[in-house]
Amino acid sequence: MKTTISAIKGGVTAAQGFKAAGEHVGLKRKRKDLAILMSDLPCQYAGTFTTSTAKAAPVLWNKEILEKGAPVKALVVNSGNANSCTGAQGFVHTRQMAEAVAEHTGCQSEEVLVASTGIIGVPLPIDDVTSGIAIVAPLLGYSKEHGSSAAEAIMTTDSFIKEAALQFEIDGKLVTLGAMAKGSGMLHPNMATMLSFITTDLSISPALLQKALSASVCGTYNMISVDADTSTNDMVAILANGAAGNQTIDSENDDYCLFVAALNELNEHLAKSIASDGEGATKLIEVEVKGAASLEDARTLARAVVSSNLVKTAFFASDPNWGRIVAAMGATGIGFDTGVLSIEISGAGLSSYLLKDGNPCWIEEGKAACILAAPVVKTTVFIGGAAPDSEIDHDARAWGCDLTHEYIQLTSRYRSSHVVTIPAKSEVVA
Repeated sequence: MKTTISAIKGGVTAAQGFKAAGEHVGLKRKRKDLAILMSDLPCQYAGTFTTSTAKAAPVLWNKEILEKGAPVKALVVNSGNANSCTGAQGFVHTRQMAEAVAEHTGCQSEEVLVASTGIIGVPLPIDDVTSGIAIVAPLLGYSKEHGSSAAEAIMTTDSFIKEAALQFEIDGKLVTLGAMAKGSGMLHPNMATMLSFITTDLSISPALLQKALSASVCGTYNMISVDADTSTNDMVAILANGAAGNQTIDSENDDYCLFVAALNELNEHLAKSIASDGEGATKLIEVEVKGAASLEDARTLARAVVSSNLVKTAFFASDPNWGRIVAAMGATGIGFDTGVLSIEISGAGLSSYLLKDGNPCWIEEGKAACILAAPVVKTTVFIGGAAPDSEIDHDARAWGCDLTHEYIQLTSRYRSSHVVTIPAKSEVVA
């Protein structure tokens, strides 16, 4: 059996039986702002959602569909308006979006997932959205370009389209995973401010699909941070339509493990793309903690470093101030011995210890500046010294970006840079 996982060109339309489209319908000034994704076949659906207690209406709609366990066929996403904190009308508008997709695609409204991203607290211009759905639905197609148009339409402050696809073989059948994601600001661990939608033609039981997704999210999307703010609208959803024709995976066998490995690879790629596109960012920061007493400790320590504003500003200045890294980890309350701690930085093909076995290391300023000016900078923290026992210790990675002057400029003018349409007051219809 071929067990290799290969990256291919494409996004959400890469898997068999999925079509998509995205178009500008007037929610934003210029960029595409409404996307529809649809499967020819009913899909098993798994999802994870924001941990915010102020969940937006679309999140609650999707959670309800997940809890019912019924198959889904479509997804609609608007950008430019989050439909969050909009009162009872927000739920009515969410339902109307699902109903409009059902009307124009021939499925049922209960088979339609809904997502919104953008400005919080502004009523959704539902007439523009529903008329936009009527425009986008006839454009649905299976090509890579159709998938890319959908990925473009879900962007807010993103500077580039985020999509990916992988292939592997299960049960002698070629299986494909495709995905699109968005995220740039309001990003913090535990379902950061982001959306990610994954498609696959794999046949798998709903329980194992959910288990695989939940575990993957913990080590990927929940390990990124841009600005320590968590959104009201985040979600990751995966749709599996079974079109590959493999024998349904209903146990945690070798086929399941291969699927999990592919899903993790796909989600890590997208998570790093999101972190690298942080608002105003100039570099991606990867932090790996090695030798922690538990996986949760390793993850907490790694997240603390990428989430620290002092660390992020030091990286922006290309300043090897390792004391800020130690301080960020110390604030977690997780115990470690600074007397054996080691910290190594690497980038641009170079590497250097800043601290080794508890002893500060001298690093030539030019070399440090070259490493820290690289577009991708990795910091490795060895909790038990420079050579931890990998068999009994635990490792974790987290991703973030530097904090720049441009971040303040972008986020301070976010609302004014979007079209903010406030519909005329109308009665809430149940």
